[in-house]
Amino acid sequence: MNSEKNQHNDRLLVSYILSAALFLGLGGLHRLYNGKIGTGLLWLFTGGVFGVGQFVDLLLIPNMVNDYEQNLRAKAGLSSLGVPMNQQAIAAQVHHPTGEQLMIALLRAAEAKGGTLTVTQGVSATGAGFAEVEATLKEMLTSGYVRIGNNPTTGVVTYYFDELN
Repeated sequence: MNSEKNQHNDRLLVSYILSAALFLGLGGLHRLYNGKIGTGLLWLFTGGVFGVGQFVDLLLIPNMVNDYEQNLRAKAGLSSLGVPMNQQAIAAQVHHPTGEQLMIALLRAAEAKGGTLTVTQGVSATGAGFAEVEATLKEMLTSGYVRIGNNPTTGVVTYYFDELN
């Protein structure tokens, strides 16, 4: 957030410096810099509308900078706060198996791992959360489908699917 504020302040400062370029015969550079191409060219060819428009712009530059930054955020798919506008749509597209689907996905993952599976491996294989994978593995444990132990090398809690060996 602090970086965005610094970038905003930098853009504001540069806009005011470019506005002062009128004294060098280059009015409207601040407008071009902030994406206002049409009026920027008009200011450039008319000396900032004979200096009057350039003078009025001294009050309008902060809004020009805000509008420009808002347009950049919108093009990037961000809200005015800088967060993705379609965040819920993205979250809705992510599908994680649940219930029976999760059990089947965990069985397939264990089969691919030679009949053993850790919670972390289950999360990695299914995309479900740690709590959900652990709860499902514990449910499978109480049903007698798996047994639990520790990996002799690493000590990590491991679920053993003896029927898959």
